[in-house]
Order: sequence, then structure tokens, then C-alpha cells
Amino acid sequence: MADNSDDVYLLYRYNPSIAAASVACVLFAIITGVHSFQMYKSRAWFLIPLVLGGIFEVIGFAARAYSASQKAPDWSLGPYIIQSVLTLVAPALFAGSIYMILGRVILMTDGERYSMVRQKWLTKTFVCGDIFAFLLQSGGAGLMSSSSKAKTGEYVVVGGLIFQILFFGLFVVVAFIFHTRLRKSPTATSLSIPWQKHLWALYISSALILIRSIFRVVEFLQGNAGYLFSHEAFMYAFDAILMFGVLVLFCWLHPGEIRGYLEREKRTSGGSGSEVQLEEQAFRPAK
Repeated sequence: MADNSDDVYLLYRYNPSIAAASVACVLFAIITGVHSFQMYKSRAWFLIPLVLGGIFEVIGFAARAYSASQKAPDWSLGPYIIQSVLTLVAPALFAGSIYMILGRVILMTDGERYSMVRQKWLTKTFVCGDIFAFLLQSGGAGLMSSSSKAKTGEYVVVGGLIFQILFFGLFVVVAFIFHTRLRKSPTATSLSIPWQKHLWALYISSALILIRSIFRVVEFLQGNAGYLFSHEAFMYAFDAILMFGVLVLFCWLHPGEIRGYLEREKRTSGGSGSEVQLEEQAFRPAK
């Protein structure tokens, strides 16, 4: 058994379950594979961050399963760092695609006048904030791999998570106000397309990520010897399952159809769709 002394920094304060990590790895691999196929088929390249987040989860839980196969407390540092960092930052990648989805819903409905933030700046603003949160969490997780800097790393991670929570909260407010205004005064375009289901998908996925982020904040504030960090079940209940739920949700209500509506609108109106085209070119794989 691992030493549970509070004054000793341990990679795990329990014997990690190889079965749980393996099942999580397989499930994330399946749902990420489905997303990759859907993204390629629909050419919805703005979902690349979502797929990358799924890949991070797969690699993270594979590394966790490898750690679990080792004898406690002699776990290798490398697999621990991989699983710790990748499962920590994967939701930030999910958030990147979520922000871009809202921008496209605004374009799809011709409802920019109802948005608190101009569509031109909405995606850029939230994605830049997301990148900042991603870097903070990655840097903090890296510091935590050193026992002498573990406490500093925990504070950096908490800062990144709190920033992500605040930014996500602002995003939900922007989305909700847009939703409310458009429902009260629909545009001609919005009356003929099923746009609301995509906003509900954003609300649900945002709630799942927010719950997970709040859990992580409490976990890191309690520290390496805290109750949450010392019980593996919480990591699966409030992180892995919730993030798997995000991927399942977007697999069911796939945002790829938004691109189809935008393409049809562009052909009908003869418009250029320049803002979307620029973003698509940024994410489109090179030929």
C-alpha cells in the first residue's frame, strides 16, 4: 500500500485501478474515433480542438493504466506526468470548439445584432482566453511533477481553472442573452433552421465542464493529501464521466450540420462568409 503520510508528496495516494483506466481509455478512443469520422465527413474543421481533447483523454488514461500496472509506491514519473497533464487540459480544448460553435450559430441565424460581442471578435476573444487558461494549467501541472515545486504548481493550476470558470461563465451569459433576444425577435433565417438544439448542447456541455472545473479547483486547493486527491472514485465521477458526456453529446447533436447551413446560405446569397472561411482555413489540414 502507498504511504498516506500527509507530509510526504506522493504521485497517488491510492493504488490506481488498471481496470477503470483501461475502460476509460477504450471508451474515449471509441468516441474520439467517431468524432474524427464525423469531422472529416462534414469538413467541420473547427472541431479539431474537440477531437484533440479526446485524443488527450485517450493518451492520458492509457498512461494512467500503465501507472496502475506498476507496483505502489514505485510509480514511474513519466506516465504520471502524461496522465496528469493531458486529462487536466483536455477540457480546455473542448472549450475551444464550443466557443467557435456559438460564433457559427450566430452567423447561421443572421443574428449578430443580438450578440453582446460582435461575431468577428467573439470567437477570437474566447479562444484567446481559452489558450491562456490552457497554458496556465499545463505549466502548473508541469511544476507539480517536482515535489519541491508541487505547491506552486497547484496554485498555478487553480489560477488557470478559476480563469477558465470565469471565462466560461461569461460565455454562457453571452450565449443566453443572444438566445433570449433571438427567440423574442426571430430573424427570417432562424425560422427555417434548427438552431436552438445547438445552443442547448452548448449549455449542457458548458455546465459539465464547469462542474468538472469546480471539482478540480476544490481538489487542488485541498492539496496532494486532500480527501478528493486521496480517493480515485472522485476523479472518474467528476472528471472522466463528465468529459465523456461532453463528447457523447456532441456526437449526438453534431455541430457539423452548422457548416452545411452556412455553405448553403453562402451559395444562395452569393456571400463570401469571409470570417468563417478564415477560421476554416486555419484549421483545415494541408493537402
